[in-house]
Amino acid sequence: MPDGPAPPQRIILASRSATRGRMLEAAGVAFSAVASSVDETAIREALAAQGGEIDPADVAEVLARAKAEDVSNLHPDALVIGGDQVLELDCVIFAKPETVEAAREILLELRGRTHQLHAAAAIAVGGEVTWAATDSAHLTMRRFSAGFLEEYLGRMGSEVLQSVGSYQVEGYGVQLFEAIEGDFFTILGLPLLSLLDQLRDLGVVQK
Repeated sequence: MPDGPAPPQRIILASRSATRGRMLEAAGVAFSAVASSVDETAIREALAAQGGEIDPADVAEVLARAKAEDVSNLHPDALVIGGDQVLELDCVIFAKPETVEAAREILLELRGRTHQLHAAAAIAVGGEVTWAATDSAHLTMRRFSAGFLEEYLGRMGSEVLQSVGSYQVEGYGVQLFEAIEGDFFTILGLPLLSLLDQLRDLGVVQK
């Protein structure tokens, strides 16, 4: 007989992220989505206020854990998955642009340089995190022309406001890059392979 209580079978994604939801759906994971009420900006500011250098990858994991715990406290009988992604350039963390002009400035800053995407996932049950993992990818933008940038922004419209780097590599945004190193799912925003492996270990996904 297996030791301990059986793991919860109901899975909740602590996010309304369409991209993370599509990844889980495509992988055959049945879940419901519940948005976390975590104030990401406040957590980032609190981490920065602690002084010293903060590893951006750690920021992603702290946020993923906070989201998982937040929703798990409301649904203690479910297995809750929290996720977060941080974009880092030279140890500086970027935020999502709020305007197309802000997106233009971000893309100009990333142009011709290599930045990192850190994606984290956490699992919480009964209000406590039981597992977490973080993975990183390195992306190098080409030195695209001013004309291409304007064409890109015009073509994408408000979609450039949906991601921190103002791009989606699974679509037209891949034209911004000359080199990408790292796991595709990590770039999309979730260390999916590690997460699926853990779900199998927990018995909530078929081995």
